[in-house]
Parts: sequence; structure tokens; C-alpha cells
Amino acid sequence: MIEYIVIFVAVVSAIIALLQNDLLKAAILTGISGFCVAVLFQILLAPDVALTQAIVEGAIVPVFIALAVLKTRREEA
Repeated sequence: MIEYIVIFVAVVSAIIALLQNDLLKAAILTGISGFCVAVLFQILLAPDVALTQAIVEGAIVPVFIALAVLKTRREEA
């Protein structure tokens, strides 16, 4: 039963991330969906894959997206 809840949260957060206009919110939602997929891997008894998923998709990718957004913003005069 918990698997369905985690799948639902992952899919909804991914869809909402696609529909966002604010890129920082999209980066956060990408991280949420990445952590949900990591939880699913842990439920499926694949801890090595879950750890890799949590580190890469849950932490590194959203940080890189957020840094890219902050570095490429234009200064308003």
C-alpha cells in the first residue's frame, strides 16, 4: 500500500515540476521525485541503487539546477 502512495507522490511532483514557471521550484520538485524513486528502490530491496538514486537524483541534480539558475539570472537595472 505504501508503494502506491510513494509512486503517486513521485508522479505528481514530476508533473508539477514540468508545469512550473519558476525554475527553483522545479528543481525542488525534481528532488522530491528523485527521493521518492529512491524510496521505491529501497522498498524493492535494492539498497545500493536506492543510495545512488538518492545521492544523484535527490541531491546533486536539484543543486546543479538551482546553481545554474542563480548563475544565469540577469541583473535588473
